[in-house]
Amino acid sequence: MATSRKGLSHDGKAMQSGMPSGAAGPGRPVPWILGLGLAGAVLFTACQQTVSHPPARSRVEFARDDARGRLELRIGGRPAFTCVYSEDWDLPHLYPIFSPSGQPMTVQKAEPYPHHRSFWFADTVQRAGHREASFYNAWYSGAGGPKDPHPPFRDRIRHDGFLLVQPGSGAGRLRWRLIWEMDHGQTPVLEETRDMRVVALEDGQYFLDVTFTVTAAFGPVTFRSDAVHYAWPYVRMNDRFNTNGQGRLVNSEGGIGQAGTHDRPARWVDFSRTGVPDAEGLALFSHPSNPHPHTWLTRDYGTFGPRREAARNGRPFTLPQGASLSTRVGVLVHRGDGQTGRVDDWYRAWCEGRL
Repeated sequence: MATSRKGLSHDGKAMQSGMPSGAAGPGRPVPWILGLGLAGAVLFTACQQTVSHPPARSRVEFARDDARGRLELRIGGRPAFTCVYSEDWDLPHLYPIFSPSGQPMTVQKAEPYPHHRSFWFADTVQRAGHREASFYNAWYSGAGGPKDPHPPFRDRIRHDGFLLVQPGSGAGRLRWRLIWEMDHGQTPVLEETRDMRVVALEDGQYFLDVTFTVTAAFGPVTFRSDAVHYAWPYVRMNDRFNTNGQGRLVNSEGGIGQAGTHDRPARWVDFSRTGVPDAEGLALFSHPSNPHPHTWLTRDYGTFGPRREAARNGRPFTLPQGASLSTRVGVLVHRGDGQTGRVDDWYRAWCEGRL
């Protein structure tokens, strides 16, 4: 997650008759090996290999309902996932996320962790001159108190608008603006943009390329998340796909389960139903442009996500006024498990700029 004055950009072009070349440019990986430590260089050498995948031409479309606070993304007429931004919730998130066969994969509100939001992005921060605010725990700031929270929320991440909604053949784009605010909207803390590119793949599979960028637009902001309760971003799988069901958690380095993947460096982490005819899953990728090496939060019950690099992992740091912090991830919704679903091949295609 590099600090900069500008967020990352994406290539908004739909896929053509073949995958694009790996040339550097907007939305493409740039030479990343310089500046990485030896561990990071070893971890990401797989990106240099060449693989290919056939493109899909299914149309990517959006169905927007501001009254309900929902923007549904459809691929070939079938729902893939929905952006939820209603004031009924403490923060915007993606739910449901559907598998290639149409099965819901994630959970929106889980017990004993009702603040989990399927696919979400949050942190604990403090704007200079103000109190600390945990947007990760914003759910508990609702009316009714921590035991029975409900809207309105004292602290929340608010949907501010869609800056771009672009359907297309084979791919679509979305640019989303949000405001992290406290004290019932009286105190803005961070401005956030989410740049999202969705690519239709073969056999009902799809890929989401998303960059989260937070900007200290209202004053310096100190990040105070501990080394335990955060990821950038989080995913929470449901009991059909986590280890409560027939799910299997693996990472790019051969780690298995929470014991073999939590707090370990990895390029990607995958949760898939395994050993069944209808195996399918969801993999989360960390782009080589993010500072590496970093570790991952993983839980057998279904939560996982990448963390910041070691220098900013569980240690306070301050984002100066006007500065931005970005992280870029990929989400592969695939058939098969981590191995038969060719997750590592898809990762290589993405970091080479061919996905």
